[in-house]
Amino acid sequence: MYTKRSLDNGIPVVMEQLKTFRSVILGIWVKVGSRYETADKNGISHFLEHMFFKGTKKRSAVDISMDIDSLGGDLNAFTSRENTAFYVKVLDDFADKGVELLSDIFLHSTFAEEEVEKEKGVIKEEIKLVEDTPDDYIHDLFNRAVFGETGLGQSVLGRRDSVKSFTRDDVVNHVRKYYGTADTVISCAGNFEPDRLIGLLNHYFGDLRRGSEPEKFPAPEFRGGLSVHPKDLAETHICLGVPAMRYASPDRYTIAVLNCILGSSVSSRLFQEIREKKGYAYSIYSFVSSYSDCGYWSVYAGTGKKKAVTVTESIIREMKNLADTVTDTEVRRAKDQLKGNLILGMESTSSRMQSIARQQIYFKRHFSQNDIMKAVEAVTMDQVRTLSSTLINGGDMNLTLFGPVKAEDFSGLV
Repeated sequence: MYTKRSLDNGIPVVMEQLKTFRSVILGIWVKVGSRYETADKNGISHFLEHMFFKGTKKRSAVDISMDIDSLGGDLNAFTSRENTAFYVKVLDDFADKGVELLSDIFLHSTFAEEEVEKEKGVIKEEIKLVEDTPDDYIHDLFNRAVFGETGLGQSVLGRRDSVKSFTRDDVVNHVRKYYGTADTVISCAGNFEPDRLIGLLNHYFGDLRRGSEPEKFPAPEFRGGLSVHPKDLAETHICLGVPAMRYASPDRYTIAVLNCILGSSVSSRLFQEIREKKGYAYSIYSFVSSYSDCGYWSVYAGTGKKKAVTVTESIIREMKNLADTVTDTEVRRAKDQLKGNLILGMESTSSRMQSIARQQIYFKRHFSQNDIMKAVEAVTMDQVRTLSSTLINGGDMNLTLFGPVKAEDFSGLV
């Protein structure tokens, strides 16, 4: 059962009580991520996420690790381009202890100087790891090509030079500026008592001050064209995309259906044509990235040097032909797939916690499972064809390549 309450200081708390579950997960979401960082502070949101686990006024980093392990739970966090989230997942018997532990690191971390310096090395290695993982790194390169060097084009991890420059004052100032009631959403799913949870949260978070919301900028313009990053790799990594819609767009269910048909599943056109029939790629898929004010629809593929141009041409051909060739059978299968994925995802308390948090952040309202199922079912063939034509034939296309490639081989494709 879903409910929404507010703490005494105004922080919204969205909750889904699931009495048949034995776990509970609590997430604290802050509406700031890498897109809101200045270039010289790129990576500070992610850096701060790490620093919250390095010790509080009453717990050392070792104590934090010992305490969560003694509960048999999971204490973790993640940073995206628009949000930073911290969560604890424990057995329902330990819900009170989990709330206390999460609130301690969120509110009372000390950010010791020596830990700041140590963590710079950790994140430097994390950046290296991504750069050495080309099927991950291509997505950073694509975002930069599409959105430029600032805002959404920035890496979540930051750059080596920006991370190296961070000081304890930078960390503390970021907390003071953004980690207040105006930016925070608390989300909980699992087996818990709502009244007791609200009482605990009021106790721990009652003194949190307002803070300031991230500065809003105009939606970035999608940049089409060709972006080539030569490197001696075994495979060529391809990202090809077109501008799409914001997270809360009325067309979000239509593009979900389109995405299923194009490349998000093993029955999709791209998977069947390029992997199963031709054997040109092991990994190929399409995906939608949506933000508060914009988004894109893209395809990733990894293939051998000799097949890179052929695979790219095949992707473009499939995308451009989609509006004229999509069938009722494909739309039906995509709807069923989406509904099945929704139901299976809702069997996870973690998925539910994230879903209701994002609904609050981007819509400020709740959509039930039935609401979403009906919206998916309501998508029509005309909507699918119109949106496909609008996105693929009506706007810019960006092709980003990473690996053993030459720009001249791909000129004229986009």
